[in-house]
Amino acid sequence: MPHLSPSQPSNSSHSYYTKMILHFLYTLLFIISLAGYISISHAASTASDSGESLISTQSDTPTYIQSSRGWVKGRLLVTPRAGLPPQQLEKLLKHHGAQSKHHVKELNFHIVELPGGVDEVNVMHELKKDFRLKDVELDLIFTSSLAVTDPSFSNSWALPKIQATTAWDIATGNGVVIAILDSGVDGNHPDLAANMVPGWNTFDGNSNTSDVYGHGTMVAGTAAAAANNSAGSTGVSWMSSIMPIRVTDLNGYGYASSISQGLYWAADHGAKVANLSFDGLSGSSTVKSAASYMRSKGGVVVAAAGNSGTLNNYPASDSLLVAAATNSSDVRPSWSSYGAYVDVSAPGVSIYTTLRGGGYGYVSGTSFSSPITAATVALMFSANNTLTPTDVDKLIQSTAVDLGDPSYDQYYGAGRVSASAAVAAALASISKDTQAPAVSIASPTGGKISGIVPINVSYSDNVGVTRIELRLNGQTIITDNQSPFAFSWDTTTVVDGDYNLTAHAFDAAGNQGNSASVTVTVSNNATTDSQAPTISITSPTGGSVSGTTSVNVSTSDNVSVTQVELYVNGVKVLTNTQSPFTFSWNTTNLTEGTYTLTTKAFDAAGNSGSSNTVSVTVSKDTTPPVITSFNLTDGMTVARKQMVNVSASDNQAVTQMVLIIDGVTVATSQSSSLSYAW
Repeated sequence: MPHLSPSQPSNSSHSYYTKMILHFLYTLLFIISLAGYISISHAASTASDSGESLISTQSDTPTYIQSSRGWVKGRLLVTPRAGLPPQQLEKLLKHHGAQSKHHVKELNFHIVELPGGVDEVNVMHELKKDFRLKDVELDLIFTSSLAVTDPSFSNSWALPKIQATTAWDIATGNGVVIAILDSGVDGNHPDLAANMVPGWNTFDGNSNTSDVYGHGTMVAGTAAAAANNSAGSTGVSWMSSIMPIRVTDLNGYGYASSISQGLYWAADHGAKVANLSFDGLSGSSTVKSAASYMRSKGGVVVAAAGNSGTLNNYPASDSLLVAAATNSSDVRPSWSSYGAYVDVSAPGVSIYTTLRGGGYGYVSGTSFSSPITAATVALMFSANNTLTPTDVDKLIQSTAVDLGDPSYDQYYGAGRVSASAAVAAALASISKDTQAPAVSIASPTGGKISGIVPINVSYSDNVGVTRIELRLNGQTIITDNQSPFAFSWDTTTVVDGDYNLTAHAFDAAGNQGNSASVTVTVSNNATTDSQAPTISITSPTGGSVSGTTSVNVSTSDNVSVTQVELYVNGVKVLTNTQSPFTFSWNTTNLTEGTYTLTTKAFDAAGNSGSSNTVSVTVSKDTTPPVITSFNLTDGMTVARKQMVNVSASDNQAVTQMVLIIDGVTVATSQSSSLSYAW
């Protein structure tokens, strides 16, 4: 089963900047608001093969789930900010008729069920707007990346290709546990039995880890089949222990929720390496958060690139090491997926391995490139158990055999894995992390606060931040152990007055970084607030509009503005409760003519203020804006910090420009020009 989000180390020596500019320019889009926006269509529902739940699929699948089979109908994975009171979460879920069916406390996410007939995609988008939540996503379902080939070869070519026998002169994987998160493992197989250790079944919630589909046994044998036992094949790290973690249903489909729980279980039960042979996992922030947890414990998570044979626009990830496939001639097979998320490549064609039931066979797919890479990581840890996950990322990529374009490319990553070179480099490496993380409080920056307050932090580290503590007057009040780190502070638990907030970040080596202090004034029970907010419309200021138009406002209040409403010709059409209070007004279905715009602002005490009136003319402008200048060109080399300058023109007016890199909006402008430090 292949694929997750790539593992791009934070301080990797990747020289993407030359090789990746072509890919970045392909996916660098400037969306001008006059052209409208693309929305996700509702998915159709069908019963799953196992009958356990309803599965949703769709033809125009969003990029972040393009390689998944679909998602569980009527289910969401919701991660609240650290410190949010349970009753607050219950209240906001109840508003949508939803409720938490299971709280995965170790990773602090909730498996939320919606009532029948409720569109989980729409509810997801609504919940994502709530500042009290860290993340909301669908419970995606992932398929394996397996393809069985003609078993005409009589011996395995992969082991000598990566020079495993030379690596074995230094290390054989002894003392390292590899977690195989898959369909289970046939623990009675004669080539696996000696290396098995207890695992867990997160799909059914029990200890039965027998292989229900067959894929997991193939993956396990590729990584760690026993050697010198007069039976069958030999795995890359043949002295390592195999920890079976069943995360799939009977048809081999793995859910994001069960995979995430499997990673947490493996990390807390001694696994040093985890293998995820699934396709499409890089879109799941829940899985990536679980992978970050394993890295915080010193482990490495390896995933497969996928078998679609197409370009996937997944972003690179610090939490995963992603492997594409090569054949015996060190050439990428046509079915191996590629993109910026690929870190390395490894043999994945006609791999001789163990089969469920005690047999052997030849199999192909990035499902097997992944465990070959994971087993190489196990050999590295066996040679030097002081390595950090970042050390492993750097060493396995720097020692890889460069294929394709010089240095990094999106087909082979840093190159094809060399077990001998990686293990030798691991043995020579002496790692001792003495650098403390950097951390700061991004918001609030001071002033009056009340109610539930979001506390946002910025942080970085040479290896990785494992937890952040929020302290009030020097005392820890909330601890977040899951990245991305964010807090919700219930200020009603303290008396009104001035308080000092600090954030304290820790890495796996115990190094501690401290933020500067931020002074805030809690004002929950002060004298009744009778002062109305002020509000004004900053754009548009008049003239002609068409399509979807951005209506921007400026607000202020002695405490805080909690809600803004947009009125057209005196009728309320839109409400926004999230700062900054911007509206996207769709004029497509309106008749041409003059319309008046006004807005109202409200504070928590119910005081309201009205804005000035702006008159605009709705027209059916069908002429799209054009980009008139762009300082980046196809194939150019850019600096590590590159200014992006763009301007546009239109027959009427450019109202908004958006800069998107790899599918992620990084900058916006409400004028005809945009500058961004990339």
